[in-house]
Amino acid sequence: MNDFTLKSIAPDLAPANYLLLANNARVHRDKQIKLLLEKKKLPDDGWDNTTIEYFIGELSLMDSNNFPSRYGVGEREGRIACDMVRQRHYNFAHGIGRSGNLTEPQPKATGSTIMSNLTNSLMLDLIHEVGIHSCKRAILVPLATGMAVMMTLLALKTKRPQAQYVLWSRIDQKSCFKSIQTAGLIPVVIDTIPVEENGDGMLGTNLKEFQKQIEILGASNICCVLSTTSCFAPRTCDNIVELASLCQGHNIPHVVNNAYGLQSTFLTHQLEQAARTGRVDAFIQSTDKNLLVPVGGAVIASFDQTVDLVSESYPGRASSSQTLDVLMTLLSLGKKGYRALVAERKELHQYLLAQMTTVAKTYAETLMSGKNPISLALTLKNFASNPDMIGSMLHRRGVSGCRVVRTGKGSKTIGGYTFQSWGAHSDQAGEPYLTTSAALGVKRVEIDGFIVKLTQVLQDRIASEALVAQTLDE
Repeated sequence: MNDFTLKSIAPDLAPANYLLLANNARVHRDKQIKLLLEKKKLPDDGWDNTTIEYFIGELSLMDSNNFPSRYGVGEREGRIACDMVRQRHYNFAHGIGRSGNLTEPQPKATGSTIMSNLTNSLMLDLIHEVGIHSCKRAILVPLATGMAVMMTLLALKTKRPQAQYVLWSRIDQKSCFKSIQTAGLIPVVIDTIPVEENGDGMLGTNLKEFQKQIEILGASNICCVLSTTSCFAPRTCDNIVELASLCQGHNIPHVVNNAYGLQSTFLTHQLEQAARTGRVDAFIQSTDKNLLVPVGGAVIASFDQTVDLVSESYPGRASSSQTLDVLMTLLSLGKKGYRALVAERKELHQYLLAQMTTVAKTYAETLMSGKNPISLALTLKNFASNPDMIGSMLHRRGVSGCRVVRTGKGSKTIGGYTFQSWGAHSDQAGEPYLTTSAALGVKRVEIDGFIVKLTQVLQDRIASEALVAQTLDE
């Protein structure tokens, strides 16, 4: 409905005063949409579901597959066989971008083009909102984080065709490492080192080894430095400020894997400071971890035009599913909603830290947290005979997300590279440990339930081992 159609309604269908009230409600929604399209900024308050669906429906009607009269004779006309699929995607079928450029407008899909460009603008606004004020560009890609990192490396490679090495600060997450090899580059693994003065076992960046490898390989032969912010304890955030300075001094690109870092004010501050004082070419974050949407998307952001290189190198069109998910979520939350989620997560991280500190004291273990603002780890040195059993018992009791790392034993080979103590982020790993996190969206009841289950499991293990010892004595 619009002013034209409302004025055409016959008087016997509805009283004029009723129509006036209905039109006022419609005008209010239209003003919200008009402001959004003009400013391209996140609304302070989240929108209600009806307004979001109204807006999305209006956008989808602008795509050619939803025109009331059309004669499609091309190879891709946005035809959908299953009505359930059509409804799931709100009648969007053309995807985003065009062959060879992820951000290029589509002549058949005006609504999809608006949706894509608007979502990128709102993501940039959100990045500014969480503290990375110097960021210039951001694009959402329908790829998970590892593939998004790979695309970024390939884009940088076009500007440094002679470069073949990537200096990688080790983090034991397969996709991070495989992204380098998939891009056709050679990883130079730089193992982590202890970084905390109090000896709590936290691991971080070996800056001296980075400098050494640059001198050995030559700066011009290095495609980029690949560092990490968000990670599982006892790994902590890389010293990206110093790495940014090192990269600037040697004119080497610097890519930051910021997988779930937007939810931490500490990590966003590190990124902002690194960009202001040194060099950061791009930072990549997952949409599911930072925006609570289904897996499948990532946001590539930069302080210059690096994201344009990625956009121009993307082959073919891209799925619009992740864009639709993110746009609807951002409009639903608004700035206030996202701020509230971030604040709640930060508070619950401190709560988890306090609860785990008590567990550590009770069982004479060490809690490793350091400067990791999301994850922490609990040593299992007093359960070293079979630490894997603790992880298995927790899983059977409905605990997900935490994992037990058995250090010092075995190795893992990925793409021809062998890593000792895989999962521990270092060849020189110490005691076995259990790691857990307070990530965006976590609830206090989940932490309380986890602590109860963890305490039960540890008590069961102590009782079991005591029974075994008694049996052996007899």
